[in-house]
Amino acid sequence: MATPDIIFYSAKGSPFSQRVEIAFQEAKADITKYSIDLRDKPEWYASRVNSTGMLPVVVYGSPRSDPEHPSPESAKIAESHILLEFIADLYLDSGLLPKDPVERARVRLFIDAAVTKLTAPTSAFFHGGSPDGFIAALMEIQELLPPTANFAVGDHFTIADAAIAPFLARWELRLRNDVGKFEEGTGLRVYEELFQSERFARLQKYYASISNRESFKNSFDPEYILAMDTGRLGRH
Repeated sequence: MATPDIIFYSAKGSPFSQRVEIAFQEAKADITKYSIDLRDKPEWYASRVNSTGMLPVVVYGSPRSDPEHPSPESAKIAESHILLEFIADLYLDSGLLPKDPVERARVRLFIDAAVTKLTAPTSAFFHGGSPDGFIAALMEIQELLPPTANFAVGDHFTIADAAIAPFLARWELRLRNDVGKFEEGTGLRVYEELFQSERFARLQKYYASISNRESFKNSFDPEYILAMDTGRLGRH
C-alpha cells in the first residue's frame, strides 16, 4: 500500500524543522516541502494548516499539488518530537526507531534527557549566564553515549540523533564564532573545552558522526544560521 501524500511545512533556520527534515531524508521519503517565513507568515497558514501558527507541521493525506490549499480531511500533525516518531512509524524499514523494545526505550530516554537536561542551562548560558551548567549538562549527555558506537544508541542512526543534531550543530557554530550574550572570548573557551579537549572526546566523535550525514549537511545552512543567531544573540 502506497504512503499517502505528505506536505512538510518548515521554517528555514529552525532547528525543530531541521529535526524533521533530517528524519524524512534518512527515511528517503517522497514528500513536498513548503517553506514558511516565520517573520511573514501567509494569512492562510493558520486557518488551513495550524491554528497556532507554529512550525514544523506535516499534512498527511492531502494532494501535494497545492500546499496552500491542503485538504480539510487530511491529518495535520505538529510538534517536532511527535513528528520524529510519526516518520519512524511511517517508514519502518528506515530503522529510525529500532525494532527491539529496549533499544526503542533508549532512543526515547536519550531524547528526553537532551530536552530536560539541556534546555534551561543552554538558554541561560547563551543569554549571558555561567557556562558551568551548560558544560555539565553536555557531560551528562556524553555519558549516555555508547563508548564505541557512532550514534546515540548504537551504530545505526535513529530519531535520537535527528532530535539533537540541529541543536548541537548550532551550539558548535555559535561557540566557534563566539556568538552569545556573554563576555567576549567566553564562547571560544567553551568551544575548546567541548570540541577540542580530551575530556569531551566521545561527544566530539558523536558530533562528527552526525554532522557527516548527508541528511544533516543537506538541511544545515551555517552562514544563514550564524547570521540569524548573531542578530539575536550578539553581545550588547
